Amino acid sequence: MPVFYDQLNRGVNLPSVPKRIISVVPSQTELLFYLGLDEEIIGITKFCIHPADKFKSTTKIGGTKQLDIAKIISLKPDLIIANKEENERSQLEELMQHFPVWISDISDLDGALQMIAGVGALVGKHKEALALNNNISLKFNELKLAPLDLHVAYFIWRKPYMVAGKNTFIDDMLQKCGLVNAFEKERYPEIDALLLREAKPDVILLSSEPYPFKEKHIVELKAIIPNAVIKLVDGEMFSWYGSRLLDTPAYFNTLISELI
Repeated sequence: MPVFYDQLNRGVNLPSVPKRIISVVPSQTELLFYLGLDEEIIGITKFCIHPADKFKSTTKIGGTKQLDIAKIISLKPDLIIANKEENERSQLEELMQHFPVWISDISDLDGALQMIAGVGALVGKHKEALALNNNISLKFNELKLAPLDLHVAYFIWRKPYMVAGKNTFIDDMLQKCGLVNAFEKERYPEIDALLLREAKPDVILLSSEPYPFKEKHIVELKAIIPNAVIKLVDGEMFSWYGSRLLDTPAYFNTLISELI
């Protein structure tokens, strides 16, 4: 029986190429459809909104952190593809009692490319995944942005304010833009107005997800740190680590041209 190792170095046994796949991570769901697995994907989360036509027609199995375990069991998948950060450990462990579960763990572009290759091998789409990785790598290699002396606070949440810190995929994407993270703490620290002022960011980026920041929040933050440049950004471009990465470098080029 073939054994595939996920990004937690867990061996996942698959007797054959999976024909009934459930994906519980939006960016990985988009990747699977990109690889041509339209017939194999039998369940996705309510946040797996891309591609739009597949979102409408595919069975929903709850949210990324609130999976409908009973519904998943009733669908009898032969593979579940998940992520360490985006899904709840206890729920994944429960699902492991019933089905093969392959878990990604991604904090940078290299990790994303490894995930794509791993998933491609897992689902019988090795050549397609390799071609995708080559294309993504080519586009990022063409992203020749000089390091900027701009410190940035990337907001992901409000009430409480939360930012992307070090050891996150978002931080790696900021570095690809030539930007410097204004916060040294790892993962996603909570901050307040005082900590924001102390960090003295030159730029504040307000993400469209998971919290949907709007124009009114620019005014709110401008009152706290009036000298910063504040922009709304597409969170998918900074945090989706599947086939969406094909579009990311072009988006970054446009964003940086607006900042300098």
